[in-house]
Amino acid sequence: MITNGCMLKSFKVTEEKGNPLPPQREKKPKTSPCVLRCGTAYGNLLAMDDISAEWMTSPVRDCGSDNDVSNDDDDEDDEEEEPIRKRSKWPDLPIPAPWYGETSKETGFHRSSRLCLNQIRECLLEHRWQEAAEYLISYFQTLEEISTPRQLLATEIIFRLGSEILHQHPNSKLEDVNHFFDLMKNTGVRGYLKISLEHSFHLLLTGNFDDAVRQLTTAESWRYGKQSAVQADKMKLIHAYRGFLSYLSWISKKGSSSEDDDGDVSAIQEMHTYFRQACISLQEILKLPGVWDPFVVGYVNMLEFYNDHEGALNVLKEYAYDSRFPPNPNAHVYLYRFLKRQGSTEKKQIRVLKILGALVPSHELMLELFSLLLESGTEQSLKEALDVLFNLLDDCSWKHSVAAWTCFRNMIKLLRRKKLKHLLEEGWETRKDWWPAFHFRTYHARADFQLSRQLLLMKVVVASTLVGNKCMYCRRKNELENEREARRMIKTHKKRKR
Repeated sequence: MITNGCMLKSFKVTEEKGNPLPPQREKKPKTSPCVLRCGTAYGNLLAMDDISAEWMTSPVRDCGSDNDVSNDDDDEDDEEEEPIRKRSKWPDLPIPAPWYGETSKETGFHRSSRLCLNQIRECLLEHRWQEAAEYLISYFQTLEEISTPRQLLATEIIFRLGSEILHQHPNSKLEDVNHFFDLMKNTGVRGYLKISLEHSFHLLLTGNFDDAVRQLTTAESWRYGKQSAVQADKMKLIHAYRGFLSYLSWISKKGSSSEDDDGDVSAIQEMHTYFRQACISLQEILKLPGVWDPFVVGYVNMLEFYNDHEGALNVLKEYAYDSRFPPNPNAHVYLYRFLKRQGSTEKKQIRVLKILGALVPSHELMLELFSLLLESGTEQSLKEALDVLFNLLDDCSWKHSVAAWTCFRNMIKLLRRKKLKHLLEEGWETRKDWWPAFHFRTYHARADFQLSRQLLLMKVVVASTLVGNKCMYCRRKNELENEREARRMIKTHKKRKR
């Protein structure tokens, strides 16, 4: 258990099977705030459901004699477990059901492990970190499982639970975390690289940058027979994050060397060394299909710093258009911002933003696409600009955007001036059945008036054009304006009396 801030000294594998559980503490009633505040622990519990279920249902080669367990013993087990089952009734909240129940062939070893894991789960949900640590000590007995698949899953469960408890426990220290991660690395070689990567993440979160670099550097040189080939993908991730840390070191050196125009020769050389290390690792990871946003951003920043604009453009184009990579809106955002920084033509910027709009019609950059299309002035461009606005306001997140409704008001004026009002009618035809209820009800007018009077005025122009001057939104706007004017006059009258 955690005593005086030292938890890891008692995280050890027990010698005997069926290690007794710690005394059960009377459980307090669950409340919604307690469960909903669970944060990371709740997320880890969701992720572990399948793993835990598989632990109990995976085949066992030799777990003891199943025939020794009689029906009478089963009845006695049911009676002993009944109090725990009653305490495990979950409220009507978005939390997962218990991981697994009693199986038809369950030894005492597996039963104690199952009950212990359920108790750890409840402790995590209720933020009882000390009690969860005590139960986890008993749960280490699952590492004695003779079935290899179950033993591997038990290692995964212990690693997730232990790292979460150490992260949340108020008395845990960095020494405890390091000890626990080193302990888990030695429980099996298959998880060495993954645990090393998680260890480096924890060190980065706690501000121990140099220790994180050392962890990844050590993991890069890890070799263990055939496991080295099996874990090739994990090793690529290790190399990639090691290169990303080199990029962060490069940023630090760049900031310090830019303060002095002359610059320290050794600092500049060190900065170039970090650049080369980062480039080698980032180039390799970008050859694999996946979403690599931070790595792409870092790589492009370095190439731009050294004026390799063509190389940066090729990286961004490949990341955005190569079919090996999954559709990723961020890839087109990065490409557009790069083109904008480099002062490329509006035609190229519009082409990129159109693809982004097809992926995410409500993206914030759609207002920039609207402005670029508006500058073209052709009828086709105006039609596309109007479609961008309609698609933007179809999304509820833009309902109260003053900028979007102002653009719509300006667009209406432009179409009237150019005698292209039929474009507006074409866009409105597919929305006239639901937009009035979505944007132009009476309560919308009051809410918009409370948020911003300018928003109300912009929407009134649009509503009167699309729905008509006698729509409920316009009538409510007039009432609100009259009420506002009446209050102003009463206030002025009172001041004159004084």
